[in-house]
Amino acid sequence: MNKPAVKTKLNIEKLSAKLQVLRHYSFVVFVLLVVGIYAFILLRITNLSSVEPTDDSINGQVQASHLVIDKTIVEQLKSLQDNSVNVQSLFDQARTSPFQEKN
Repeated sequence: MNKPAVKTKLNIEKLSAKLQVLRHYSFVVFVLLVVGIYAFILLRITNLSSVEPTDDSINGQVQASHLVIDKTIVEQLKSLQDNSVNVQSLFDQARTSPFQEKN
């Protein structure tokens, strides 16, 4: 009956010796793990950023972004443009330089 007790004692001693070896390399294993995670994230970002959208998704976005302007508002703007010299000059100025700020 002493034999199983001796066998477990030897297993525990072997296990503790292996754990000491692992503790010796724990920092190296940790650094390799962190580098591996960063490399995976970097590759994933690179792959996802280089994906081109499909034609279906582009068409869907274009169809969703169409503006609908009420016809009464368009008619009001046209009548204002026709009736007022100041509004005509604003429209002309906006057409020639649309990104210039007005002082």
